[in-house]
Amino acid sequence: MVYAVVLTVADRHGRRPLPPRLATAIDAALALVACGFTGGADTVMVAILPLVVIAAAVRGGIVVGRLAALAVGLGFTVAALVGSDPHVSVADRLLAGAWWTGYLVAAAVLVGVLLRMLERQFEAAAESRAQARAEHAAFLEERDLRSRLLAAQQARLDGVRVVLHEFRTPVASLTALSADLAAGRLAGPARDTAARLLAEHALHLRDMLDGLADVAVQEGSPLGRVRERTVRLAELAGAVLDAAGLAPERRVSHVEPPDAAVRCDPQRLRRVLTNLVENAARHSGDAPVELDLRYGDGRLVAQVRDRGPGLPPGQEGLVTAKGVALGERRGTAGLGLWIVEALVAAMDGELRLLPREGGGLVARLELPVPAA
Repeated sequence: MVYAVVLTVADRHGRRPLPPRLATAIDAALALVACGFTGGADTVMVAILPLVVIAAAVRGGIVVGRLAALAVGLGFTVAALVGSDPHVSVADRLLAGAWWTGYLVAAAVLVGVLLRMLERQFEAAAESRAQARAEHAAFLEERDLRSRLLAAQQARLDGVRVVLHEFRTPVASLTALSADLAAGRLAGPARDTAARLLAEHALHLRDMLDGLADVAVQEGSPLGRVRERTVRLAELAGAVLDAAGLAPERRVSHVEPPDAAVRCDPQRLRRVLTNLVENAARHSGDAPVELDLRYGDGRLVAQVRDRGPGLPPGQEGLVTAKGVALGERRGTAGLGLWIVEALVAAMDGELRLLPREGGGLVARLELPVPAA
């Protein structure tokens, strides 16, 4: 009882005063002593011995369990010979010892069989869990691969849509200008302006074709590769207003400082500003569109101001999403401002759509560009 109390108190305090195998050996010794002092061959304490054998088999394994059963059986035989009452014959004492020894060994064998079955079940469960993990990992890998394939396919589709959208404006302008020149409807300064626009549109188309070739080689962004050149802001403003097709009476431009020149990708910057000016002209009716370019401290700030209906509150970020078109262009592809947003992000810039005082919209673009 003292031994049991000590083990219980130690267990409640999270301590293990004895190794498991040593504790089992002490349990067996105490049980055999109890058998010897409580009747030997006729003791009821013999019922504890199978528990001791089961504990030894579980803690030490099958072989240790069988050896422990044999040792405990022999120990009980000694306890029966020493502790039995005088009226119990020696033959009965030996018979009781032999019977319990066989019983304990049989119990150890049965426990060993059960342990083998449990081990096999644990191995089967472990294999099943490992297989399940492998299948789950394969499923995740397959899903990731499928996602990458879908993303690559979507990137190619986006590239085609961007090309169609970006080629529409210069091709339409080239068609109209060449038709006017062929019909002889232009003369003098108007003819010179048309010839200059044809040259600029041809250069712009060449740059876009170079970008398309980059996409075909790199399987990358539909925005193409960066090609930096020196760009004069005054010339850029005129080219953007011409490319957007604004009539002279609807153009208001300002460049500060007037002779500013920067080092950037002119094709990307022109695509951004042309898209912004086209959107402003489309929603402004006959009102003029203002293009303001200012450069200083390594940053270019461009503002495109119109007198259109503006944007409802909360739609400043929505309108630049891919496939979103508002107002008169609802239901169209809705790629213009999405392309602008992608180009601005590629140039490490920032685009903000702000309400204009007195009505309309201000598209404010800020880009980090070095001076030429």
